[in-house]
Amino acid sequence: MTPEAPGAGTRLALTPELRAAVRQVAATDHLLVAMDFDGTMAPIVPHAGDARPLPRAAAAFAALAELPLTTTALISGRALASLREVASPPAKSLLIGSHGAEAWLGPGSTGLELDAEQQALLAEVRGILADITAEAPGTVLEDKPAGVVLHTRQAGDDVAEDAVAAARSLLEGRKGVFLKNGKRVLETSVVHASKGEAVAFLRQVAGASAVLFAGDDTTDEDAFGRLGQGDVGVKVGLDFTQAQYRVEAPVHVAELLEALLRERSAAVAAGGGAVEDGAAGR
Repeated sequence: MTPEAPGAGTRLALTPELRAAVRQVAATDHLLVAMDFDGTMAPIVPHAGDARPLPRAAAAFAALAELPLTTTALISGRALASLREVASPPAKSLLIGSHGAEAWLGPGSTGLELDAEQQALLAEVRGILADITAEAPGTVLEDKPAGVVLHTRQAGDDVAEDAVAAARSLLEGRKGVFLKNGKRVLETSVVHASKGEAVAFLRQVAGASAVLFAGDDTTDEDAFGRLGQGDVGVKVGLDFTQAQYRVEAPVHVAELLEALLRERSAAVAAGGGAVEDGAAGR
């Protein structure tokens, strides 16, 4: 755990301890590389539709997806359609959207379907949030298949705080409505899901023996909390975290993925140890 963030002037690339952890996890039987997108693979931008992965990060991630016994996945708060549009993920990568409410595991994956009660509740939630944004300049709504997001990044601090407080006062505790705080967003959903559940689900689907997960937001703490011995969690940024390791910015995530690609490629090429044993059983 990392109870305190370093000073604001600290530049955090890959520490020797993180490099050693990358080397160790790269030698596992079947590796799951799961990444958050916004603020991790891609810098945070004022308009969500403008986000794009850093080229180095995207290239290393795509190369990892092609390695034997290596599963790559993006786990995002974005709806799947939005994630595909901005991330242009590798064809072999698994995708989790809406904090785990949506999943794409390859051709034949079924989309999220809400029942009539959930649809009615979602419409009610959207109406409540629309009334709030009408009175809060700079706030906007984003529709997702299972929820609505209140974005406050373009609003003044006082307006943003009041808007989120109003939304919470009207929606908190309401049966069937689930709320999550993010960076200048309040996520609402009529489906209970979390990135922690998504990591556990992907581990099972992939048959992974170890996981490397990186994320920057408060919602990523659910995923860090589900990592176990032999896994590697990397916090992007200087906020409090449960992750064992941290880097400062998405540019360092690119460095992390490049280091992982080198180590994993070497382990696969060597054809020895856990990687060889895993390949023999598949």
